[in-house]
Amino acid sequence: MTSQLTPFPDDWTTALCVVAHPDDIEFGGSGAIATWTAAGKSVGYLLLTRGEAGIDGLAPEECAKVREAEQRAGAEAVGVTAVEFLDHPDGTLTYGTRLRRDIAAAIRRARPQLVVGYNHRDTTSTAKWNTADHRAAGRALLDAVGDAGNRWIFPDVDEEPWAGVRYVAMMASPEPTHAIDVSDGVESAVASMEAHRTYLSGLGFTGDVRAPVTGQYAQTGERFGGVPAVAFELVNR
Repeated sequence: MTSQLTPFPDDWTTALCVVAHPDDIEFGGSGAIATWTAAGKSVGYLLLTRGEAGIDGLAPEECAKVREAEQRAGAEAVGVTAVEFLDHPDGTLTYGTRLRRDIAAAIRRARPQLVVGYNHRDTTSTAKWNTADHRAAGRALLDAVGDAGNRWIFPDVDEEPWAGVRYVAMMASPEPTHAIDVSDGVESAVASMEAHRTYLSGLGFTGDVRAPVTGQYAQTGERFGGVPAVAFELVNR
């Protein structure tokens, strides 16, 4: 796809990012988060798992501790302090009413105007098959936004319904529609990715993260005025 991307809406003040794993936001484009928080917007993170199955050489119990710490450090690097973890199983995250309920409850607590998720589609931007966790998390999120506003769905959740979500946007989508200039967020984004050093090492990556981060932003920028940019798919609801 070579069409130009549309500027991302700016008429919101609070956002909640909901993803399956620690590192999803960093790989998805934390430069956007850094840009938003620098502009005074409030952003929170909800991690559905603790990423305990993510490092082959590290037992899940220990891995969860490491990855949670790395995610909190990555969030801090882009100005996010509200980070919540759930305990759904990494690798076998399952779409269903339990997952929808937990996400809907978080949306009711946070009361965001923007909800950000990670690619819910069957394939990635490189045409590879998307992971089961990402598909389950993304699709449950899309449904949970509606659930959060309906008091008769999950009435056992204590929080009042929230129907104030204006926008739902997915990071790392193969079908992006909008983008944001992250020129001033690149350094923070690099720092947030560097915070995941143990995870990256487990993947066999021990080099400088700057090149892949800036390369990704530059590639998106080719469709957005030539500036470093992060792309999103804005989902119609």
